[in-house]
Order: sequence, then structure tokens, then C-alpha cells
Amino acid sequence: MAKAAPAEQLRLLELQALDASMKKLDNRKKTLTADPRLADLNAGLSVAQSELVVRNTEVSDIQRELARAEADVEQVATRMARDEAKLNSGIGLSKDLVALQSDLESLAKRRGDLEDTELEVMERLEAATNAQAKQQAVVDGILHSLGGIRAELDEELATVAAEREIKASERATLAATFDAGLLAIYERTLVKYGIGAARLFHGTSEGSGMQLSPGDLAELKKAPEDDVVFCPDSGAILVRSADWA
Repeated sequence: MAKAAPAEQLRLLELQALDASMKKLDNRKKTLTADPRLADLNAGLSVAQSELVVRNTEVSDIQRELARAEADVEQVATRMARDEAKLNSGIGLSKDLVALQSDLESLAKRRGDLEDTELEVMERLEAATNAQAKQQAVVDGILHSLGGIRAELDEELATVAAEREIKASERATLAATFDAGLLAIYERTLVKYGIGAARLFHGTSEGSGMQLSPGDLAELKKAPEDDVVFCPDSGAILVRSADWA
């Protein structure tokens, strides 16, 4: 049976309080890191960015289509200008000039059709560009929200880290004042059960929150004050104060 002065055992509660505070801060860090808002927004961002890729591709495709339509109109306009120059020069056989005139009429109709196509493509490009801008705004909005939440969480995480550092320093200082044997028992118990020491108050273990059985209490009453005893439910070292029974 391990031994430790009652006063030494009582001080274990101070160590346990610091360990409990550090555990609480660690849990707070996990909660902050796993903030559900981040998962929801990241999922929404993934969908929004995929839709933006579709919109960007659509705009690029229509821009290429418009470039081809403009090139077609330019090609016909160039040919018309060349034919008009020949016709206006009056040089050539009459039948050739008549053929040029007929060709110009056909080209004019062709240019009209191409310009109608060009206009239709321009309208589609305008609609696609507007849709692209709206989708970009959705993505930007989500990114802005994510940035705000991350900044908020980073600030809280920094506070948690600073507080834990203080608690860890206090714990190290306090732990150094304990007998090595008692500290080793406490540390093993802490690792195994998640709680190293708990007060026994009016027959109730504060480690488990349960009232000890009459048999267990009878055994504790028989144990010398300097015996290191354990909670039968939580496994923690039971610290017996003057009013423990």
C-alpha cells in the first residue's frame, strides 16, 4: 500500500484542478477546430466553385464562338469591299460587272445573316457573363464568410493556447513539489482513468459522483490516514479530508 501524508494527498486536488482545466481547454480547442460552420461553408464553397467552373467554361466557349462569327463577318465585308472596288472602277466586260453585282447582292445577304448570328451570340455572351458574375459573387460571399469565421476561431484558439500555456507552467511548478512516488501514482491513474485524484466528501466520491457503499466506507475507515486509497468506481485516488465520512 502506497503511503503519503494526508496534507500531501490533499494537495493532489490542486494538481487535479489544473489537469481538469487543461483538459477543458484541450476540448475547447477540438470544438473550435471542428466548428460545423466551417464544414458547411466548405461544402457550399465546393458546390459554388464547381458551378463557377461551368459558368467560366460557358463564357469562354461563347467568346470563341463570337470570335468566329466576327471573323466570318469581317471576311465577307472584305470580299464585298474588293468587289465594290472592281465594280466602281467600271473596268471589265459587261457580263463580269453584272456577275459582280449579283455576287455583291449575295454577299450582302450573307453578311446580314452573319451579323444576325453575331448579334445572337453577343446576347448569349451577355447573359452568360451576367450569370458568371452572379456565381462569382456567390463564391466571393462564401469566401468572405469563411475568412470571418476563421479569423474569429483563430483569435479564440490563440486565447485557448495562451491560457493552456499558463496552466501547463503552473502545473509543472506544482508537480515538482510532490514526492516522486506519489506523483507517479497520480500520473498513472490520470492516464488510465482520465482523473488522477478526487475528494471523498460525506461518503461521496467526487470522481464518480456516486455514494460509496457501506462496505467500501467501512474499509476506508479502517485504512490509516496516510494510505493512498482509490475510488472503486472512477479509479481515482480518493483524497480524504477531515469531513470525508
